[in-house]
Amino acid sequence: MSSVKKPTVDAKKPEKGKQEKKQKSEKTVNSMFKVEGEKITRARPTCERCGPGYFMADHHDRYTCGHCGFTRYKQK
Repeated sequence: MSSVKKPTVDAKKPEKGKQEKKQKSEKTVNSMFKVEGEKITRARPTCERCGPGYFMADHHDRYTCGHCGFTRYKQK
């Protein structure tokens, strides 16, 4: 019989160049609305299915609701 050594539980592989994760900036109420003088306007549209209170995410070619998944494509 041949004796085969198994690696121990404490043995770790050498770490390859790990990159630090970027911290996401928190979305605030100030990014959802624009204040112009005495008027307040919404910066992004609200979802047509979910109603007011559910803002749609702004992608490069579409708006998407994170609550229900509704997608509205931007006009070119």
